[in-house]
Amino acid sequence: MDAKREVKIIPLASSKGTEKLCELCQREARLQCGKCQVTYYCDAEHQQADWVGIHERICQLLIPIRTPTLLSLKQAGRIEMQLKKVELIEICRLVAQSKLSERKHLEALPAAQFCLRCSTDVYGPSTVQLVPPYLLLAEANMGLGNLPLVTELLSQAEWAVLKSPECGHAVHHRLHRSLGRLHTATGNLEAALVNFGNDIFFASEEYGLDSTVTCGGYFLMADVFAKQGKLPIVRSLYSQVAHTWHRHLTKLLKTHVQYIQNPNMLLQASYDKAQRVEVDEMLRTMLEFEQNGSRKDSTQIALVAHCLAMLWFLAGDSVKALGFGSTALQASQLIPNHDLTEPIQCLLQLVPGLRTDPHPGSD
Repeated sequence: MDAKREVKIIPLASSKGTEKLCELCQREARLQCGKCQVTYYCDAEHQQADWVGIHERICQLLIPIRTPTLLSLKQAGRIEMQLKKVELIEICRLVAQSKLSERKHLEALPAAQFCLRCSTDVYGPSTVQLVPPYLLLAEANMGLGNLPLVTELLSQAEWAVLKSPECGHAVHHRLHRSLGRLHTATGNLEAALVNFGNDIFFASEEYGLDSTVTCGGYFLMADVFAKQGKLPIVRSLYSQVAHTWHRHLTKLLKTHVQYIQNPNMLLQASYDKAQRVEVDEMLRTMLEFEQNGSRKDSTQIALVAHCLAMLWFLAGDSVKALGFGSTALQASQLIPNHDLTEPIQCLLQLVPGLRTDPHPGSD
């Protein structure tokens, strides 16, 4: 961080009775951001962490919110400030979620912390609107191995949900998924299975039984059964996940091919980098399970490898698309008249003409 962004606080220059606290740890601050001049830090390390995590994105947006004016004290001004805070909450939520999808847990902390703080300001304590930032913070800390804090955060989220019986299925699904992950990490596998079961129920109510969101619960449940050594159940759940993703990616690929044939057609972005990292990790786990198992299922290998080939073809990575496509074709050819052989061959024929410049859904 350059000197323009880092300014020491001069105590005599501060208003009497005002205490400047670090944005990240709430300890006494000694530095302030030289750009917005309304954000404070205990040391340069926390300032750098906040800048990388979220502050670079919201630096200038904080100035009107943290600078009281006559207008902001009036009713219309207060409403405007609340709307600005709601905008900040959404920005922080998206940034935190993106970093978590890329497994950048430490970088996700500042965005998740600010999201929770701002949500509390807008909606008040123990409200259901605080559940999403609680879950973001819990996921970040789980990735860092701070399980006692995760337990505390999820308890707060559970309490907020219990106090709001009207909260929707999506909130319940995310809460149970987080609780399931916590119980998996602490070794309470039966409790993990119960929570993942609830996660799948609420996700299916919100998004449908065949949704890629819902099948995430099946994947996590399979991990628990794998820890219990129940491999036939793992194989069955992985098959469900693979078929769901195969249907989804096949539709995306069909739309993409239609776009190539008709460039005037509107093409929606498929996945950003963060989402691809998450999906790629899940599919690779399932592929390795089948390839390294004592009973290799060529049908499942072909299905999952084809998913990965389609995923990376849509991302514009010809090397990975070709690699996974070749694996899928080899597996499918071990089974006479396999349904996937022709679609895999068609995909491999498309790979040499793959554009190397970014297209919608690619970075």
